[in-house]
Amino acid sequence: MKAFEVVLHHVEEEIFNGHLRVGSVLPAERSLAVDLGVSRTAVREAMRTLQAQGIIESAVGAGSTGGTRISGEHGWALTNLMRMHVALELFPAADVLSTRVLLEKHSVAAAIARGTTEDFDEVATILEAMSSADTSLRRFNELDTEFHAAIAQIAGNQLIRGLTIAVRESIARDVRGAAAHDMDLPAFRQMVINQHAGILSAMRLGETERAQELMSEHLTWRWSSLLSP
Repeated sequence: MKAFEVVLHHVEEEIFNGHLRVGSVLPAERSLAVDLGVSRTAVREAMRTLQAQGIIESAVGAGSTGGTRISGEHGWALTNLMRMHVALELFPAADVLSTRVLLEKHSVAAAIARGTTEDFDEVATILEAMSSADTSLRRFNELDTEFHAAIAQIAGNQLIRGLTIAVRESIARDVRGAAAHDMDLPAFRQMVINQHAGILSAMRLGETERAQELMSEHLTWRWSSLLSP
């Protein structure tokens, strides 16, 4: 292995064996270099790689507030990784879509089983914001993501929530891009809102199969509307 890979392997093994957990502070650069028999340059290269992967985060400061520690925020890194692989066609977009359908159908069922009236009211608030005439196209797209993430959050599986966001973002195109397909954007936005409302209504009523069916239809329709050549 190259010198920086020795450092990467060491940190990975420490994570796998449970010695490093979220929030754990890594040894100082000098200490790692001495312990692993590599240069400090190799340690810095490994740290940059781990930071790009979302595994670690660094903070300036003394004592418990400073240093390099294992990050607790990995969602953005997973999203970026998925997006790049799909862009390179390592994962066909159609495969990513079918995976998203499976994830979100599971989330719908689990959310119906676990959700409260207050939970669904919070989802309704997102839908109301999407319906506002003052909501920009970019914000509309962000709220669309929040709608689906909120359902996964209610479902109670944080891994599925993270994967749902990552998979969605990996094939998502900004709603503004729909203009390239000569689409009626106001009508498109209203269709998204109507479909979300139907999903939420079925969830409130506890109609699991119906909610899953509507979710599957929504995702497939959105795919064909925005990603078809």
